[in-house]
Amino acid sequence: MAPRNYEQISVWAPTASRVDVILDGRRLTMAAVRAASGIPAVTTNGWWVLPKAVRPGQRYAFSIDGGDPRPDPRSLLQPDGVHGPSEVFDPTAQPPAATPPGIDLRGKVQYELHIGTFTPEGTFDAAIGHLDELGALGVQAIEVMPVAQTPGHRNWGYDGVDLYATNADYGGPAGFIRFIGAAHTRGIGVILDVVYNHLGPEGNYLAEFGPYFNPAHETPWGPAVNLDGKHAGPVRDFLIGNARQWLVDFGLDGLRLDAVHALLDDSDRHFLAELADAAAGWSAEIGRPLTLIAESDRNQPATVHPAGASPDAKGMAMQWADDVHHGLHAFLTGEGQGYYVDFGTPEILAKALTRVFVHDGGWSTFRDQTWGAPVDPHSPHYDGHSFVVFLQDHDQVGNRAAGDRIGHSTPPGAQAAGAALYLLSVFTPMIFMGEEWAASTPFPYFCDMGPELAPLVTEGRRREFAETGWAGEVPDPEDPQTFESAKLDWAERAEQGHHRMLEWYRTLLGLRREIPELIDADLSDIRVEVVDDDTVVMIRGEIAVIASRADRVIEVDLAETLGSDVEVEGLEVLAAWDTAEADGPAVTFQGPGATVVRDR
Repeated sequence: MAPRNYEQISVWAPTASRVDVILDGRRLTMAAVRAASGIPAVTTNGWWVLPKAVRPGQRYAFSIDGGDPRPDPRSLLQPDGVHGPSEVFDPTAQPPAATPPGIDLRGKVQYELHIGTFTPEGTFDAAIGHLDELGALGVQAIEVMPVAQTPGHRNWGYDGVDLYATNADYGGPAGFIRFIGAAHTRGIGVILDVVYNHLGPEGNYLAEFGPYFNPAHETPWGPAVNLDGKHAGPVRDFLIGNARQWLVDFGLDGLRLDAVHALLDDSDRHFLAELADAAAGWSAEIGRPLTLIAESDRNQPATVHPAGASPDAKGMAMQWADDVHHGLHAFLTGEGQGYYVDFGTPEILAKALTRVFVHDGGWSTFRDQTWGAPVDPHSPHYDGHSFVVFLQDHDQVGNRAAGDRIGHSTPPGAQAAGAALYLLSVFTPMIFMGEEWAASTPFPYFCDMGPELAPLVTEGRRREFAETGWAGEVPDPEDPQTFESAKLDWAERAEQGHHRMLEWYRTLLGLRREIPELIDADLSDIRVEVVDDDTVVMIRGEIAVIASRADRVIEVDLAETLGSDVEVEGLEVLAAWDTAEADGPAVTFQGPGATVVRDR
């Protein structure tokens, strides 16, 4: 794919008989072309080009066959929102963002954040002010939730409709480039969450330009994005061009691809495999690693097989592992409803921590069918770092009725235990913003739809949770206060309980940096032993992580737990939460918590 020419206005509209551009108030006729600079050579049919150069800051919109003005599907900036005109922006003309010589994101500590609620100001520039604190915590890569332009002024980002545009409320594309550069100067990588499986319901004008959707495939959001129907080639190029913009022109290190199981594609070559090959080519072109991470509900190891390595290989470098979250959450909280129904026991937690997928070809009660495929700990195609794990994330907090965090309903020791298990696991760990200090603020779902959709969103959210038996109040997504309630309170980090949790996370991440066993990606070299219904021991080389949810005094004898073939003469305590003592091979807990020990 050729680099985009940002001085040229062009658009794909294969069924149009005429396309005009309204440029700074003047209506100009565009020329139909079969080839043009900056347009994918394999999909030139149906492209229209303005035969004159444009400059940054100019406003423009397209008119298809005399219709109403519409934003550019490849607009980089929508200063007046999803219904307004586009603004010319050239990311390659900005002061170059500092780019590290290369960062392999596999195994690196990730941190998921939402720009609008990460700070009171909710901008990229304000977020830059906290990068040093993230670096001191031990964060090595930041995953930014979607920044595509969405309706209104507040949104999680998954209702984006202008996939190339950076949210103007956050600071637009110039602000994002500054943020990326500031992170890179601190040695922190940046990943962007992108949504290619659907577009939001308001301001979605793509269908007016061409067959961007395929009615042969239905998704929860309507017809699927057209990846395998007539004219699928230009639509696939539209998405691949978007990925190139972020990775090459903006200087990002990776993309997290939302819900790839909803990328319905029956073509001979799956879109993800094509994207993986394209990213590999760009990586060679610019001389630094580029990483693709998939969120997938399918529990299929083939997602992280290199493209071409197997018939179902998707070529992703990493994939999210929700089963590890479910195993931790259900074990620590005791929740067993919905998709937690098959989770909650220490044995299930042990399986998740060692074999990633709990549903790996067996029965899934929640789905009412067999699900997934097993992970091979000796596979040459992936290892532990190929799986991203977490105790909390935007979905697992925000899709709860009240957006409550795990610390809102469990003792601090329970969160401390979960943190020790996943941060010191064989996987790639990801912290959700504010988790590290047990933030008191919730993260409920919020949005800002227009007058027609807003009441439907509010009522739909309430009805959804009423059907699950939820008796409490459900925050109104459209209420500005719901958005305000999600903004982190950075001052509380200094308060005693919050500061203690922050120090715990710093300690755990310090151990991860300093001890080789804790960054080993070998899935075959991790054990988890069940002590009792409330306690597990995760063993990685000479390191043992003992985690308990018990609200009583409990003594764990490691010599007995690990078996007679392991000599445990004495223990060096590396980190402890509510451990009364570590005498010889025994560790005593006063309540929920965790202890990290090394066999001396």
